[in-house]
Amino acid sequence: MERLYNNITLPDLWPPHYREETLDKPLRVPYLEDKPDYIDISVGRQLFVDDFLICETDLIREFGKPQVSESPVLWPQTSMELNDGYCTCACPFNGGVFYDAQSRKYKMWYHAGWFDGSAYAESDDGFRWKRLSQIAPGHSDRVLKHIPGYMRDGDAVWLDEYAGTPYERYKMLVFYRCFEEDYKYYHRKPKHAHDDPSSVPPKEITVLYKSADGIHWEEAGTTSHSGDNTTFFYNPFRKKWIYSMRTFSELDSRVRVRSYYETDDFYKGSRWSKEDLSFWARTDIYDKPDRDLGYYTQLYNLDAVAYESVMLGIYSVFMGPPNFVCEKTGLPKINDLKIAFSRDGFHFDRPTYEDFLSSSRKEGSWDYGYLHPANGICTVAGDELYFYYSAFSGKSPHFGSHKYSGGAVGVAKLRRDGFAGMKAFHSKGSLTTEILKYQGEFLFVNADCTGGKLSAEILDPEGNVIPGYSGQDCNVMTEDKTKYRITWRDKKSLKEVRQDKIRIRFTLDHATIYAFWITEGEEGKSHGYLAAGSLELKAGNKDD
Repeated sequence: MERLYNNITLPDLWPPHYREETLDKPLRVPYLEDKPDYIDISVGRQLFVDDFLICETDLIREFGKPQVSESPVLWPQTSMELNDGYCTCACPFNGGVFYDAQSRKYKMWYHAGWFDGSAYAESDDGFRWKRLSQIAPGHSDRVLKHIPGYMRDGDAVWLDEYAGTPYERYKMLVFYRCFEEDYKYYHRKPKHAHDDPSSVPPKEITVLYKSADGIHWEEAGTTSHSGDNTTFFYNPFRKKWIYSMRTFSELDSRVRVRSYYETDDFYKGSRWSKEDLSFWARTDIYDKPDRDLGYYTQLYNLDAVAYESVMLGIYSVFMGPPNFVCEKTGLPKINDLKIAFSRDGFHFDRPTYEDFLSSSRKEGSWDYGYLHPANGICTVAGDELYFYYSAFSGKSPHFGSHKYSGGAVGVAKLRRDGFAGMKAFHSKGSLTTEILKYQGEFLFVNADCTGGKLSAEILDPEGNVIPGYSGQDCNVMTEDKTKYRITWRDKKSLKEVRQDKIRIRFTLDHATIYAFWITEGEEGKSHGYLAAGSLELKAGNKDD
């Protein structure tokens, strides 16, 4: 039995191996059905994305919507990206966008020219990007040499802050289709299985790479069989590498689902059998079909990253149409992106089914459809989170339109921790936590009290107010801050509480709270994970 950082215990058989019983019922999240006796909040900001932390409340949960790009920050411009006018593309697929605290640079690995190159760019601010050929004149933007007969499909990159050797600090996975002839352009390759069921599919291979700088890569082996759009991520809470694998439902072989495989070593653990894979995730009855398209939804991908005290997941939900329809219309498929969260690394709770990021569905727009998150999902920039994503317009200089053309990169902004807030809508309300085990003495919150106020009181595990820490003693918060230290009149910290397990009751009046945490320093370090990196860090991706 494994006990996690938050006091959730995992069963001896882990990861679980579930049988598919239905295609439409939401999947269980056991830790929400049976909470631990207490919750350890020593790691990270504590987010109100679900009811895990909450004992009782009359507040309302409100979900945040990011501010979306009006225009892309990277789009096809170079010869490789323009693909001789056929299928233009300059976007991660899934690639990756990370902030590297060592070099003080944002770094992007992206797909240049559909089914062609793996390229690199970097930025000082996350918005103005320089390609590798601009950074190192005379160097191609391409970071992987073209292999004759190999056509790259999806890839994934990870900046590994915990690599045992600097030569493996950057990790990459690329899925190739291998042909006897060298086809430079997607439209000239032979049709394969899902386009033409009578065809003989090409050899498929997933190759792993390693790099010390993210530019010069060395092949480091291959994986067992995996489908296109297989990706990977790191779970630092359990020190596991997770392969997120494109598979199909055992109940209906036409339906895309995701399978899960975990390993201690990204390279050495890359050989698996079918029995090693766990059925993991799919869409369900609450993923409503597009009103105009009318197709059943499917899970195109599930990517994740550690953010503060949870694993933040992005569900790429395929809305249709199927490939053969898009082939005729020349318009991209429609993928919308939805959020999910996990506290055990496997079971993801989906607190809302509303789109986090949507395809615009507007012909001629840069973000018409086929949205994909960049691996790493988001970076932290002060009071905001930056989400990098790919979108396709369908515009093609040669074809006029093509389902795989016009790939570009957008960035969306969200308030830090702003996935969900607990809000007192019309008057005063309160929220009482479950029993919390903590370390440190300073209580911080992320809250918006513009035109309102927030106070906190500290309770013992039985719910009794600890003297000196009542709501009346609290110095009321009336500001909008993503990091604000709570104090009491005679007690500036929790130093005199003298017990390591408490409850907290927050009282709000026309205010919203997004997160709270307790830490040992007045500067408010959360000791949580900051997704794909943060400008405020000098090293790593943890708020220490």
